[in-house]
Amino acid sequence: MLFTIIEIGSIAMARKSAQDLAEARSLAHDSVVATYKVDPVTGLAIIDPKTDLPVPDTWDVSPFTPDRIKARRVHYEDWIAAIIFNHLFSGADAYVAANLWDFKANIGAVSSARSLTVYASIPLR
Repeated sequence: MLFTIIEIGSIAMARKSAQDLAEARSLAHDSVVATYKVDPVTGLAIIDPKTDLPVPDTWDVSPFTPDRIKARRVHYEDWIAAIIFNHLFSGADAYVAANLWDFKANIGAVSSARSLTVYASIPLR
Protein backbone atom coordinates (compact mmCIF):
# COMPACT_ATOMS: atom_id res chain seq x y z
CA MET A 1 0.00 0.00 0.00
CA LEU A 2 2.89 2.35 0.80
CA PHE A 3 4.42 1.90 -2.66
CA THR A 4 1.05 2.54 -4.29
CA ILE A 5 0.53 5.77 -2.35
CA ILE A 6 4.04 6.96 -3.20
CA GLU A 7 3.51 6.02 -6.86
CA ILE A 8 0.18 7.84 -7.17
CA GLY A 9 1.53 10.92 -5.38
CA SER A 10 4.69 10.98 -7.50
CA ILE A 11 2.76 10.63 -10.75
CA ALA A 12 0.38 13.41 -9.75
CA MET A 13 3.25 15.72 -8.80
CA ALA A 14 5.18 14.86 -11.97
CA ARG A 15 2.12 15.74 -14.02
CA LYS A 16 1.70 19.03 -12.13
CA SER A 17 5.41 19.82 -12.58
CA ALA A 18 5.15 19.06 -16.32
CA GLN A 19 2.22 21.47 -16.60
CA ASP A 20 4.16 24.16 -14.71
CA LEU A 21 7.17 23.64 -17.01
CA ALA A 22 4.99 23.87 -20.13
CA GLU A 23 3.40 27.06 -18.82
CA ALA A 24 6.80 28.61 -18.09
CA ARG A 25 8.13 27.69 -21.53
CA SER A 26 5.06 29.04 -23.34
CA LEU A 27 5.10 32.34 -21.44
CA ALA A 28 8.88 32.89 -21.46
CA HIS A 29 8.76 35.42 -24.30
CA ASP A 30 5.47 36.99 -23.29
CA SER A 31 4.95 40.46 -21.85
CA VAL A 32 2.14 42.38 -20.20
CA VAL A 33 1.17 46.02 -20.61
CA ALA A 34 2.07 47.86 -17.42
CA THR A 35 0.81 51.34 -18.30
CA TYR A 36 -0.97 53.08 -21.16
CA LYS A 37 -0.26 56.48 -22.67
CA VAL A 38 -2.47 59.09 -21.00
CA ASP A 39 -3.62 62.44 -22.32
CA PRO A 40 -2.21 64.98 -19.82
CA VAL A 41 -5.19 67.31 -20.26
CA THR A 42 -8.07 64.86 -19.76
CA GLY A 43 -6.28 62.12 -17.85
CA LEU A 44 -7.86 59.49 -20.13
CA ALA A 45 -5.99 56.80 -22.04
CA ILE A 46 -5.06 57.72 -25.61
CA ILE A 47 -6.98 55.52 -28.06
CA ASP A 48 -5.38 54.28 -31.28
CA PRO A 49 -7.76 55.25 -34.13
CA LYS A 50 -6.84 52.14 -36.17
CA THR A 51 -7.57 49.57 -33.47
CA ASP A 52 -9.83 51.50 -31.06
CA LEU A 53 -7.63 50.20 -28.22
CA PRO A 54 -5.55 52.13 -25.68
CA VAL A 55 -1.95 52.78 -26.71
CA PRO A 56 0.57 50.92 -24.49
CA ASP A 57 3.31 52.96 -22.84
CA THR A 58 5.38 50.52 -20.76
CA TRP A 59 5.62 46.73 -20.59
CA ASP A 60 6.42 44.21 -17.87
CA VAL A 61 8.54 41.30 -19.02
CA SER A 62 7.66 37.72 -18.25
CA PRO A 63 8.60 36.46 -14.78
CA PHE A 64 9.71 33.19 -16.39
CA THR A 65 13.42 33.80 -16.84
CA PRO A 66 15.71 31.03 -18.13
CA ASP A 67 16.74 30.29 -14.52
CA ARG A 68 13.13 29.76 -13.47
CA ILE A 69 12.47 27.52 -16.47
CA LYS A 70 15.57 25.49 -15.55
CA ALA A 71 14.35 25.20 -11.95
CA ARG A 72 10.96 23.94 -13.12
CA ARG A 73 12.64 21.41 -15.41
CA VAL A 74 14.77 20.16 -12.50
CA HIS A 75 11.65 19.93 -10.34
CA TYR A 76 9.97 17.78 -13.02
CA GLU A 77 13.07 15.57 -13.31
CA ASP A 78 13.11 15.09 -9.53
CA TRP A 79 9.58 13.67 -9.59
CA ILE A 80 10.49 11.34 -12.47
CA ALA A 81 13.47 10.16 -10.40
CA ALA A 82 11.12 9.55 -7.44
CA ILE A 83 8.92 7.36 -9.66
CA ILE A 84 11.93 5.38 -10.89
CA PHE A 85 13.25 4.95 -7.35
CA ASN A 86 9.85 3.76 -6.17
CA HIS A 87 9.75 1.18 -8.98
CA LEU A 88 13.23 -0.11 -8.13
CA PHE A 89 12.58 -0.23 -4.40
CA SER A 90 9.20 -1.96 -4.76
CA GLY A 91 10.79 -4.45 -7.18
CA ALA A 92 13.49 -5.25 -4.63
CA ASP A 93 10.83 -5.66 -1.94
CA ALA A 94 8.85 -8.00 -4.17
CA TYR A 95 11.99 -10.06 -4.89
CA VAL A 96 12.74 -10.46 -1.18
CA ALA A 97 9.11 -11.29 -0.40
CA ALA A 98 9.05 -13.92 -3.16
CA ASN A 99 12.19 -15.58 -1.82
CA LEU A 100 11.05 -15.52 1.81
CA TRP A 101 7.46 -16.72 1.31
CA ASP A 102 8.16 -20.05 3.01
CA PHE A 103 10.31 -18.66 5.83
CA LYS A 104 8.62 -19.73 9.05
CA ALA A 105 9.29 -16.97 11.52
CA ASN A 106 7.10 -15.42 14.14
CA ILE A 107 8.06 -11.82 14.88
CA GLY A 108 6.11 -9.49 17.11
CA ALA A 109 6.14 -6.70 19.62
CA VAL A 110 4.36 -6.23 22.93
CA SER A 111 4.18 -2.91 24.70
CA SER A 112 3.34 -2.09 28.27
CA ALA A 113 3.14 1.19 30.15
CA ARG A 114 6.92 1.37 30.69
CA SER A 115 8.56 -0.85 28.08
CA LEU A 116 8.47 -2.38 24.63
CA THR A 117 9.33 -6.03 24.10
CA VAL A 118 10.26 -7.32 20.65
CA TYR A 119 10.43 -11.07 20.14
CA ALA A 120 11.28 -13.45 17.32
CA SER A 121 10.77 -17.19 17.07
CA ILE A 122 12.62 -19.04 14.29
CA PRO A 123 12.39 -22.83 14.06
CA LEU A 124 15.69 -24.51 13.13
CA ARG A 125 14.48 -27.69 11.45
